Amino acid sequence: MVKVLAVLYKGGQHARDEPRMYGCLENELGLREWLESQGHTYVTTDSKEGADSVLDREIIDAEIVITTPFHPGYITRERIEKAKNLKLLVTAGVGSDHIDLSAANERKITVAEVTGSNVTSVAEHVVMTILALVRNFVPAHEQIISNEWDVAAAAKNSFDLEGKVVATIGSGRIGQRVLKRLVAFDPKELLYYDYQPLSPEVEKELHARRVESLEELVSQADVITVNCPLHESTYGLVNKDLLAKFKKGAWLVNTARGAICVKEDVAAALQSGQLRGYGGDVWFPQPAPANHPWRDMRNPYGGGNAMTPHISGTSIDAQVRYAQGTKNIIETYLKGSKDYRPQDLIVIDGHYATRAYGADKTSK
Repeated sequence: MVKVLAVLYKGGQHARDEPRMYGCLENELGLREWLESQGHTYVTTDSKEGADSVLDREIIDAEIVITTPFHPGYITRERIEKAKNLKLLVTAGVGSDHIDLSAANERKITVAEVTGSNVTSVAEHVVMTILALVRNFVPAHEQIISNEWDVAAAAKNSFDLEGKVVATIGSGRIGQRVLKRLVAFDPKELLYYDYQPLSPEVEKELHARRVESLEELVSQADVITVNCPLHESTYGLVNKDLLAKFKKGAWLVNTARGAICVKEDVAAALQSGQLRGYGGDVWFPQPAPANHPWRDMRNPYGGGNAMTPHISGTSIDAQVRYAQGTKNIIETYLKGSKDYRPQDLIVIDGHYATRAYGADKTSK
């Protein structure tokens, strides 16, 4: 029989209010009855920090470990080395950068995620955040809940999205959906930067033009949205040097991974007015510490911050999809086959199964 360990976040009363919150500790991805009915052991926890955490204690003899991007249990080389029975790492959601993929490769541990489970959810969050920043929604809303009314204070930093140049760094499943949704706002131009071009047919459908230089892309755009994976080539990609090449007063949205942007550099750019706004839902580390600069940074007008907890990819609809996808991956493993959906595989048999991760993958 197999031991399965899952690291999930606490939902408390919220999990009881909404039983479809499968991604939280209380609802356990809906897997307990299914696993235990077959005689398997299922351990769930939110304890993931420090050598005395439940994760560190239980991973030693676990064969399958489930983690999520929203409350990531960082599966480091040290944890992999002491997990002698570990055969399968599953990300309940999308994004496996919290796993040491090189160490998993060396041990020939399979790493899989539920590709596509939350792409619509994230794309909608991106568009929402763009609108919130460009229209200066947050400061205007803060006026209302503070019993204030100052139209001029909110309107002086509120603009239309129509007629603006919008660019995405990354044009995969999420990036393409963002572009598709933005067409309806009649932007001046939609741009994308990626290591490989979209087909001419897709470019035409999305009204998008590829820019081969990242510096050239950001210098042209009024709005930039980050939709690429975190890997060796994108860690710290958006730093003070690149931010200096942005159009002054641009808006930046990041729902990819927090570590793609250097937090101190983003905060400084916003406070100086080089960025008019920054928004998204990804942080590093997660949960974000109380003193993280993105919690209270503001632009010179006192706005420009549209940050949320990491929620873009965990809408109720997304949780239903990634819970089912996690079950499908584990079911495939328990059958003794390797008939996984190809798009779900990150690492298998000691090799990267996708160009989205790995030292051999670079943005060009």
